[in-house]
Amino acid sequence: MTFLFVCGGTAGHINPALGIAAEMRSRIPDCKILFVGSGRELEKRLVPKAGFHLVNIKMSGLKRGFSPDAVVYNLKTVKNLATASFESANLLRRLKPDAVIGTGGYICYPVMRKASKKGIPTFVHEPNAHPGLAVKMLSAFADKIMVTFPGLEEQYKHPSRVIFTGTPLRDGFLTENDTAENGSTKEKPVVVSFWGSLGARRMNELMTEFIKMNIENKSFFHVHATGKGGMEDMLRRLKKHGVSETGSAYADLREYIDDMPSVMKAADILICRAGASTIAELTAMGKPAILVPSPYVADNHQDVNAEQLQKAGGALMLREKDCTGELLYNEVTTLLKDTEKLEKMIQNQKSLAVADAASRIADIIIADINSAGGD
Repeated sequence: MTFLFVCGGTAGHINPALGIAAEMRSRIPDCKILFVGSGRELEKRLVPKAGFHLVNIKMSGLKRGFSPDAVVYNLKTVKNLATASFESANLLRRLKPDAVIGTGGYICYPVMRKASKKGIPTFVHEPNAHPGLAVKMLSAFADKIMVTFPGLEEQYKHPSRVIFTGTPLRDGFLTENDTAENGSTKEKPVVVSFWGSLGARRMNELMTEFIKMNIENKSFFHVHATGKGGMEDMLRRLKKHGVSETGSAYADLREYIDDMPSVMKAADILICRAGASTIAELTAMGKPAILVPSPYVADNHQDVNAEQLQKAGGALMLREKDCTGELLYNEVTTLLKDTEKLEKMIQNQKSLAVADAASRIADIIIADINSAGGD
């Protein structure tokens, strides 16, 4: 059997696809799997690293508004769509996949639209609580739409095709890890903060005050990832504030957190964005969190994700515009003192987890293919 996975742009789209692909490969060892991306750096790094072949088809999104820049950009997108549709048709003709699985990103639309027209079974997984534009468009003709949270059926054109499956995770988040890497002896609580692989300039600025306050008060051990290019700027800001103990027993600054499962396992509280992959990881590990959704994401996807966790009682949500380093520090220290509330948050997070999401999705795909084949 041959499976074509289509995803693009962010880890929230790529990681679920990798999780599903790994499950399909474990079930059908001799199957062929190919990934299609839009040529962005994260796809080119994560997909081959996971052992899958990747081809790229150029595709871009849409900009809102009617400014000259937006109009020019959207005209390029229309041109890219025409080219992508042509390349998708050629790829499908050569590969003859048994199913096409999309997990979001603009590249999904031309590939899956062509697949649907050819009668190839198509499956969409939406990792966010609120569907993106590409998934909204795809939901009009996809055979099945799999979603992360229950009760989202009415957001889609064909509610009867929507199935709650949860979001597949990358390796390490659902397996026992006995070596929790925290850089400390766990004599103090552990707080972990990160803003994604590229970081976030404003949030890193706020974390300077947060780190300073914690080193002065010695409240907890803190691991912070600055993101790409953020380390130098943060060290400069800390030095300006008279802080030079970032390698002390209370602060561990890194550009990246390379082994996120073990670091998250060690954490008592996480401070982070509310991207789809992060949400799935937090719930799988049952980790209380303070979520600061990115205000730069289309359609406020991260706000809706964070609201789902806050409503369930597993996380607190703060708007970036309202944040200060002092506010974040006070929220963390208040939570750490309330062990009863922390324990409730742990249980509430775990209640949202779907440990067998990849297996559920594989069951749906295989059952539909067999049904279409008359088995």
